[in-house]
Amino acid sequence: MIRILFTIPNFDSAGSGKALLHVAKRMDRTRFEIHIACFHSRGEFFKEVEKSGIPVHVFNYTPPIKPYIKGLKACYEISKEFKKINPDIIHSFHYAADYTEALAAKMAGIKWVYTKKNMNWGGASKNGWYLRTFLASAIAVQNTDMISDFFRNSKKTTLIPRGVDVDSFKPIEKNESLVQRWQLQAKDRVIMCVANLVPIKGIEILLQAFKGVSSQFPDWKLMIVGDNDNPYGKKMLALTTELELNEKVLFCGKQNHIQNYLSLAEVVVLPTLNKGRKEGSPVSLLEAMASGKNVLGSNISGIKDQLQPFPDHLVTAGDIEAWKSALLACCSNSKDIHEKLGNDFREYVIENYHIDIEVRRCQDLYLKLVN
Repeated sequence: MIRILFTIPNFDSAGSGKALLHVAKRMDRTRFEIHIACFHSRGEFFKEVEKSGIPVHVFNYTPPIKPYIKGLKACYEISKEFKKINPDIIHSFHYAADYTEALAAKMAGIKWVYTKKNMNWGGASKNGWYLRTFLASAIAVQNTDMISDFFRNSKKTTLIPRGVDVDSFKPIEKNESLVQRWQLQAKDRVIMCVANLVPIKGIEILLQAFKGVSSQFPDWKLMIVGDNDNPYGKKMLALTTELELNEKVLFCGKQNHIQNYLSLAEVVVLPTLNKGRKEGSPVSLLEAMASGKNVLGSNISGIKDQLQPFPDHLVTAGDIEAWKSALLACCSNSKDIHEKLGNDFREYVIENYHIDIEVRRCQDLYLKLVN
């Protein structure tokens, strides 16, 4: 029996927490004993973690490293906490450049793995990433660009893209309660973006592109599903007013049951910009494909892996005219065409991005590390 400790700072931002729990719950319990460590028990999704029955250890396992003498002592104290849990492997879903967790695991003599989630590396965090990589026993990377950009000469990497639960995310009938909640009419057709509103997501590009579409295709609406209670979200609300799109764009806020929202859409888009942290392996796009939706995504790291067999569905990142053209083409299609494309995307996800594939790759990595 191999004991795995998954670590994550919190379950407040449920995207990363869900990704961890999806893997943890599906591990082969005849071969692996699973534990989770996090900083605190706040957040609605933490209740789901407790329901799983997986033991959860609540403590801060990333102390400040400066001043260094004090930081090293703190890491040693954390190493003793790790030893109490006594895992064979720690797999970190902490996506920052912090390396104190890795150092504490090293002090405890425990193999430490981290998942590289996005394309952030440089600037002030550069040395932190190098130290994490040096201390790691293995690195789970989520797209092929990570290997060439960050780990070209490393033998520690294993490609483990995100997977999706295709039984939860599947084609379903339009959710009538949401139709009523958002006052959608029978004639309305929906383009949807599922993303928390942060600058890297490129929502301003989407809004400006949609402005050029809405006058030609008045039956189409744009629904943006994700947390907009922040300065960037408020800026996008103001831009929507400036573009005179208030009747055409619906900001739905953060939602827990994305499957129901996806039932309203014919097309799902992800206009992430080609700068900053970009994407790793965006699960929102996979969930849309598994739900039988036609999709468009920026031609950047992570997304281009997912849409590699569908180059016509990749759009130049940050290019308003390119996005306008792509949206016009989609809006010109019939519902039957979108349904056929959505079925093709679903079959592709089942074959290549099923959650069981992600779990199997994780298990294979753990077995390799202990043998």
